[in-house]
Amino acid sequence: MLLAVDIGNTNIHLGLWDGSTWLLNWRAQTVAERMPDEYGVLVRNFLSSADLDDEAVTGIIISSVVPPLTPTFRELVERYFQQTPLIIDHRTNIGLEIAIDQPAQAGADRLVNAAGVVGFHGGGPAVVVDFGTSTNFDVVSPQNQYIGGAIAPGINLAHDALVSRAAKLHKVDIQPPPDAIGRNTIHAMQSGIFWGYVGLVDGILTRIVASLNHPDTKVIATGGLAPLFNQYIDAIDTIAPNLTLDGLRYIYELNS
Repeated sequence: MLLAVDIGNTNIHLGLWDGSTWLLNWRAQTVAERMPDEYGVLVRNFLSSADLDDEAVTGIIISSVVPPLTPTFRELVERYFQQTPLIIDHRTNIGLEIAIDQPAQAGADRLVNAAGVVGFHGGGPAVVVDFGTSTNFDVVSPQNQYIGGAIAPGINLAHDALVSRAAKLHKVDIQPPPDAIGRNTIHAMQSGIFWGYVGLVDGILTRIVASLNHPDTKVIATGGLAPLFNQYIDAIDTIAPNLTLDGLRYIYELNS
């Protein structure tokens, strides 16, 4: 079985592929200060929840955007699984050319999402919108090249920044208010945050699709908040909740 690990700024997403399905799909909070043994306990608990042990894992692939945790997970894998993990960077064969100015600066998560598009969604032209700590827009060209995109603050990050800098504003649920005109502070904040964010995503997608200038461009959304925004952003064609894990699986198969 393949253990896929996506280390993000807020969560670590783990999936266990048994050859036909994601047998396990699990998230843990990202804590950069944790030691390999602490994460080792979490991973073993993850496996034991399906009555599996270390020997069930025959391959491990890691995508990380948290540099301190990359060696932590490498050590974890070597110590607990006696394996060498495949760790994604710009030199990894991801199934498409990285056609940007400085490939070494491309986030591993962005490359993996692009690979998932090529492996399982028919390739480019396509735009991935990944709703995470940041909201990433990643573009696959008609020639199946990764050509960059855009990075915006995630909606939760924007919400937290507003609350932290405004003494009389407090946290609200991220959801559409009853009306665009907020008639109290909570609804006014929800209107500004939610509809403002819908406008941000719509506006960036409109410009990216216009720049691609290709009638068959697909827009694929992933990340925890993708289902919430799907019904309000007409440009989204597909929700792919496991796009990053599928991209990791595709890259692992390419490099096996």
